[in-house]
Amino acid sequence: MDYKLNEFKALIFEFMGNGSLQKWLHPNTDGTKQSRNLNLLQRLNVAVDVASALQYLHEQCKNPVIHCGLKPNNVLLDDDMVAHVSDFGLARLISTANDSSQSMSSVSTTTRMKGTIGYAPPEYGMGCPASKEGDAYSFGILVLEMFSGRSPIDEIFKDGLNLHSFVKAALPESLVQIMDPNLLTEEIEETNAARAATEEEKEVSNINGNLSKMSAKARSCVVSVLEIGIGCSAESPKERMSMEDVSRQLNLVRKTYLGISIHKGRTGEQFFPCYLNP
Repeated sequence: MDYKLNEFKALIFEFMGNGSLQKWLHPNTDGTKQSRNLNLLQRLNVAVDVASALQYLHEQCKNPVIHCGLKPNNVLLDDDMVAHVSDFGLARLISTANDSSQSMSSVSTTTRMKGTIGYAPPEYGMGCPASKEGDAYSFGILVLEMFSGRSPIDEIFKDGLNLHSFVKAALPESLVQIMDPNLLTEEIEETNAARAATEEEKEVSNINGNLSKMSAKARSCVVSVLEIGIGCSAESPKERMSMEDVSRQLNLVRKTYLGISIHKGRTGEQFFPCYLNP
């Protein structure tokens, strides 16, 4: 009851103390200068968390749920920097009766799909129904943005160039040219510290030098994650990875990067709902 003793119903959600992923990836876009930045492991953890949430929605719910609106603003970070998928205003339930192939034809909706430019898959613009493959596309773009630092609506993307083709053309030889500069700088500093480099070595800042200073483990991790992002954001829905495969591969990438076994609580295999915040 409220203070006037009137009955009401309310939904109460956990407070997300670290705000949205958007504010961490692009901290200065709102006109205020902030020093927020996510390191490589934090970005990898976010990717794993979001993939786990989508896998839960697609494969573990009684009726599969299509989110339809995945983007950085809809990924919220709690006090422990665990990512939660939020905002289900565009979400769709799909029937499992004919869903054995998980194809787009198994999804039925009478509403023309809408989404955020840059994150919505191209087929939605042609009137195709909501699908798991559509969510996979949005996730792929999200991953590419997280590790390149570029929004899919960046002004450089025109005349047929988009974030997917921008990253795909650069891998693996030109990795440094498409990586988020903040991520690259941090990795170089950590590697220099680990190697106890001399002051003269630290002054080397050319592109090739920067790339060579990145640890082989970090380079392999970033390339692997970006390749997953490319695999999810293919133009053809049939060519996109399933979120089950994505989640499995991302957990393997993280395990390889850390060099240790991953605790089950972080894989999302047993605790999917903790990554959801409707």
